[in-house]
Amino acid sequence: MTETEKGKLAKGKRRARRIRKLITWLVILALLGGALYFFVWPGLSAGATTTYGQYSASRGSISNAMSFSGTISVVNNETLTSENAATVRRIYVAEGEKVTANQRLMRLSDGTLIKASFDGEVNELSVAEGDEVGANASLIQIVDFENLKVSMRVDEYSVAKLYVGQECDITVTALSQTVESTISHINRIAAGGGATAYYTVTAEFAATSAVLPGMAVTVTIPEEEANDVIILNRDALSFSMGNNAYVLMKDESGEMQETAVTLGVSNDRFIEITSGLNEGDTVYVVVDNTTESSSGLASLFSSLTGSTETTTQTNSMPNMGSGMGGGNFGGGNFSGGAPSMR
Repeated sequence: MTETEKGKLAKGKRRARRIRKLITWLVILALLGGALYFFVWPGLSAGATTTYGQYSASRGSISNAMSFSGTISVVNNETLTSENAATVRRIYVAEGEKVTANQRLMRLSDGTLIKASFDGEVNELSVAEGDEVGANASLIQIVDFENLKVSMRVDEYSVAKLYVGQECDITVTALSQTVESTISHINRIAAGGGATAYYTVTAEFAATSAVLPGMAVTVTIPEEEANDVIILNRDALSFSMGNNAYVLMKDESGEMQETAVTLGVSNDRFIEITSGLNEGDTVYVVVDNTTESSSGLASLFSSLTGSTETTTQTNSMPNMGSGMGGGNFGGGNFSGGAPSMR
C-alpha cells in the first residue's frame, strides 16, 4: 500500500469516528429532550397554585372627617378692681356662688358698688370685709363656666375646608365626653412661623360642670359621608394599568373574571361601590401565586446525580380575560376563607 493510500485510509477512519461521536451526542440530546417533555414540563405546569382571599360586599355607611387637637378656654372672664384706695365695707357673695349680670358683688368705703357684667360664677375672692385696698387692686373674679370655647391650630392645607357655622364634635379627652358645636371664628392671620402656616380656629359650646378650662380636646369635623350604600373592604380591590378599579368574581363555570366597579366615598378600611356589585356578592383577590415542586428539573437532576433538592418557582398572575393587571390597596385581614384554586 502506497503512502497516499495509507493517508486516505487514516482520513476515512477519523471521519467515521467524528460521525459516530456526532450520532452519539444527537441520541443523548434526544433522550434529554424526551425526559424534559415527559418529566419536567408536566411538573412545572401542574404545580402552579393561586391562593385567593375572599370578601363580601355589604350594606352600610361610610364617613370621613378631619380631626384637630385643641384646648378649652372661657368665653367670658373678668377680674374686677378698685378705682381708688378704699376699705372693703361689704361683700354680698361667696366663692363658687352663681351670679347674674348687674348683680351687686361688693361695696367699698368710697361708695363704689362692684357689680357683675355677665352671668357667671364667683371663681375667686381676693379680699375680705374690712380689708384696705389700693388703687387698681384685684377684688373679685367672675367666670362663665357654662359657655366655653375651644381653640385649635389648623394647618394651611386644611383651613380652606373650614367655614364659620360648620358643624363639629368636641370630645373632652379626660372625660371621654362629646358635645356638638359649630365653628364660631377663623383667624386668617397665621400664628407662629415655620415651614407650615397654622391658623387659630375657635368653636364655642355649652359645657357641663365637669368640663373645665385648660382640658385637652379633639375636634372632629365631618366631610364626605354615604349612608345605606354598598361597601367593600378596600383590600378586595385591584386596579388596571389605567387605574381603573375592578374585582375578581367567579363565573358560572367557576373561573375567575374581572368585574369593573365604580367607587364612591372611602375611609381607611372601606369604600363605597356605586356600581358593579350587589349586597352579598362574594369577590376575591390574589393572595399568593407560587409553585413548589420536587419534580421537573430537580427530579431529573436527582435521578442523574442521586441527590435530593426542592425548587420554588413564582409565576405571574394569570390572565383573567380583560387584560387588566393586578394591583391591590395593600395587605390586611380579609373576611372568610382563602381557598386554593388550581
